[in-house]
Amino acid sequence: MSQPINPSVITDLHKNCLIQWKAQGVKLQHQGFYQFVEENHAFNYQLWHAEDRARREDMGFEFVYQAKREIDHCNQQRNNRMESMDEWLYKTLEPAEPTVCPVNSESPGMMIDRLSILSLKAYHMALQVERQDVNEEHRQTCARKLATIQQQLNQLSQCLGDFLRDAQNKVRTFRVY
Repeated sequence: MSQPINPSVITDLHKNCLIQWKAQGVKLQHQGFYQFVEENHAFNYQLWHAEDRARREDMGFEFVYQAKREIDHCNQQRNNRMESMDEWLYKTLEPAEPTVCPVNSESPGMMIDRLSILSLKAYHMALQVERQDVNEEHRQTCARKLATIQQQLNQLSQCLGDFLRDAQNKVRTFRVY
């Protein structure tokens, strides 16, 4: 059986959604497993912006309070989507029982969530690299950080692919919480 989920499709989805959402707002368009991935990413996107609002000191208590409420909501929803991804993958991959082989410390849904966050970091760091209203030192520092983030993204994507393959081959497993 071939691997049902391709990590490079996930990282491309994350990257392309950010470009589309920045231009047109969040519009969900995927189905099946990738719908859970996209929804998780959308909540991370909203969370990123709510956290920016929560840091505003010039907008008053009510503004920050509402941002904090949105942060709580987005966090709960992104956790729900991680669980949905894990449940789908557990049914699809039919991994071994936890008593039979090593249990991964992170579930696939958690790994995909981290890929989403890394894609947000990469997107925003790339914006910093392109800024013309800052000095060259700032752009170079951001370029180095972007390279590190990109390396983390590639490495985690590879780890996810390896883990999904291992789970499918019943040599490593995960739990759905």
